[in-house]
Amino acid sequence: MSLAVVYSRAPAGIEAPLVTVEVHLSGGLPSLSIVGLPEAAVKESKDRVRSALINAQFDFPARRITVNLAPADLPKEGGRFDLAIALGILAASGQLPSNTLSHYEFIGELALTGELRSVRGALPVALQTREAGRALIVPLMNADEAALVNGVSVLGARHILEVCAHLAGRTLLAPHILKESLNNEAVADDLSEVRGQQHAKRALEIAAAGGHSLLMIGPPGTGKTMLASRLSGILPVMSEEEAIEAAAIASVSDQGFTVADWGKRPFRAPHHTASSVALVGGGSTPRPGEVSLAHHGVLFLDELPEYDRRVLEVLREPLESGRITISRAARQSEFPARFQLIAAMNPCPCGYLGDQSGRCHCTAEQVQRYRGRISGPLLDRIDMHVEVPKVPREKLRASSDETVETTQQVRTHVEQARVRQLQRNGKPNAALKNRQIEKHCRLSEADQGLLEQAIERLGLSARVYHRILKVARTIADLADSEDIHTAHLTEAISYRRLDRPITR
Repeated sequence: MSLAVVYSRAPAGIEAPLVTVEVHLSGGLPSLSIVGLPEAAVKESKDRVRSALINAQFDFPARRITVNLAPADLPKEGGRFDLAIALGILAASGQLPSNTLSHYEFIGELALTGELRSVRGALPVALQTREAGRALIVPLMNADEAALVNGVSVLGARHILEVCAHLAGRTLLAPHILKESLNNEAVADDLSEVRGQQHAKRALEIAAAGGHSLLMIGPPGTGKTMLASRLSGILPVMSEEEAIEAAAIASVSDQGFTVADWGKRPFRAPHHTASSVALVGGGSTPRPGEVSLAHHGVLFLDELPEYDRRVLEVLREPLESGRITISRAARQSEFPARFQLIAAMNPCPCGYLGDQSGRCHCTAEQVQRYRGRISGPLLDRIDMHVEVPKVPREKLRASSDETVETTQQVRTHVEQARVRQLQRNGKPNAALKNRQIEKHCRLSEADQGLLEQAIERLGLSARVYHRILKVARTIADLADSEDIHTAHLTEAISYRRLDRPITR
């Protein structure tokens, strides 16, 4: 038989569409051509495959070899098709039985010695292979990642000879079993280590419970970064679906995915010099950006006014929709971006506005210009603004009489509140739509008048009106209250600090 068909997968965002590798041997001068929209790395696979087969003691056919990667209009990239092409050549030349190839899918890059090297995106491939009802053969270095998907048989191999021995029925590869225990590490950074800042800790607990975005304003050294880094520890445990989505995004990114990170909420903290493409993703072959890598986790933007304003504006759409679409002339990719935004900033250019020492000499105009680097529409989309003032010296001592809660204690409260939300809405409060807000965030007549008065005095938008209601609903959930009471509403209104006039 001079024709062989092998199945593989191509990368396309966080998807892994099927690629049928067709290998045909015909008469004519010896050559190997690859068609089907291959990019440079795929075209170079003919040299890797040739050397790998020869060094593995196979005969490389001295015939005209045509390799078609179908569908022809799907761009192919990387060395992931090396293994499938090599097996197709062996099957088409009669050196390998072809009757079992249809039961498997193959990804893997070949070294010149025939060894298999890891590729990016093994987790999405395993998900798609499970839906197709086939087994998956991958390099051994990718086997742990692929084995995270339940319901698919994953076979890991070190060398192409091991794959050929399995297909020939001589030495079978055993299904890979994940040996490493998952997500069993204790939280390294505990919330109890943050001294003082009870108001900010309370805001952090509310943000975690309802999935709300949070902006912290305070002078340098007051614990804003410490508080932000503790948020992922008090968030509810990830569901299996959330863990798979987050891992799939990391798997297709340039940084890759490690099994030790399975089930851990992502925490991304890009530097303020990051570009808009770095935040939302892009490139000629679209890759996920920071907002997608923080999916189901935390995106922390420190020194928020120092970011380029055009960079910050790209956050507006994913904050609302939870997705980002990257369009290029050749292709379009969509990545999920349901992240929790936590930002921090100084109150003024020098950072010491309101400090009792009087060392701030910034004028009101300078402060306004500094805060004006953040647009009103973006501030509208941040649910909570909270002040993080200077901590008194006596509270910095480890022997302070202040009662502090640990990360585990706060997480217990957060999980209980989140369970109430999921039972009532099927989603966190931050994701409620207008109709659901009207249904679940009802106020008494007196409280409705109080909220309308606050909206009028502070000049708030309709978007902020709804966000205050959602935060108040979360505060009520933390208090195990079916209704939103006045105390819940007034606390929610207090978390709109930047909507008020500047005071010294």
